[in-house]
Amino acid sequence: MSLWQRLDAALAEKRRGCLITLASVEGSSPRETGTRMLLIDGGGYSGTIGGGALEWQALAFAQSLLAEAPDGKGVFRSFSLGPDLGQCCGGRVQVLFEALSVADRTWVTPLAIAETLGPFATRGHRDARSIFPREVAEARPSLALTFAGDTTLIERHGEPRTPLLLFGAGHVGRALVLALAPLPFAVRWIDTRPDAFPGVQPANVMPILARDPLAELATALPGTLLLAMTHSHALDFDLIAAGLANPAVTLVGVIGSATKRARFASRLSALGLSPNTIDRMICPIGLPALRDKAPAVIAAGIVVQLLEARDEAARQGAMPASAAARMKSGQSTGQNRSALV
Repeated sequence: MSLWQRLDAALAEKRRGCLITLASVEGSSPRETGTRMLLIDGGGYSGTIGGGALEWQALAFAQSLLAEAPDGKGVFRSFSLGPDLGQCCGGRVQVLFEALSVADRTWVTPLAIAETLGPFATRGHRDARSIFPREVAEARPSLALTFAGDTTLIERHGEPRTPLLLFGAGHVGRALVLALAPLPFAVRWIDTRPDAFPGVQPANVMPILARDPLAELATALPGTLLLAMTHSHALDFDLIAAGLANPAVTLVGVIGSATKRARFASRLSALGLSPNTIDRMICPIGLPALRDKAPAVIAAGIVVQLLEARDEAARQGAMPASAAARMKSGQSTGQNRSALV
């Protein structure tokens, strides 16, 4: 359950909440503008604006605001991330506190519904309480949070999920979907074996029992990442070849070893793929510095690579070849990962 859904559920139970939002950041700060957390009166808190003394002072102020303003109240408060908080970040943040009343559920519920559908945007107008009741906006702004004058607040909510085609539900595949559970990826998890998938999967994972795994590449959205870790080296090869040929796929990785990479590269060359295209293949996937071959450890290294790819794509608008090159550094170390599938 995400922030707006938690708030809506609390208000439905006649429990009030205070929304805490980083409205602006100057200098160094542990979190970025637009970061939010939520304090439920008598029900704990969720999210984070950076932890430490800043967060604890923010929570204490939010609790006092809930106590003093039963009908709701909005307050801006500035915090210096220096000696006053026992910190050395050196920055300054302005935090918007919105202590909401049960009556605010009229505008919170539509946001909770929108949250279940994916990323969305809102526009809020300051009311007499200095709260910004929001409504879902059609256009998604480029900035996470911005003010239009003193009375209008425009925000983005939720993170776009990077599409990932994960082929193979072996030990590493299972470890990987668990590691990806809290992260902004939309995983299509594909296998040909009816008994391959566990009974329960994370919310961001869609298991697909496929007679023809290659046909699933037709579903690839622009910016899709592809990982092949099936029980069959022949199927891995076909998936890699198809992924390299698909312009929507920006990262192509396969579990294996230096030997497997050399054999795949030779066969891809025989198919007529250029050296530059073949060089996009990341094999073995995972971080070579991690020598432990336990599935969860390998999965941790793969997650780092996927996050690097996501970050690079966000900055560049697409996955450049240089990013793929960085992520396959050390691929000739000879570590054999295929036996773990």
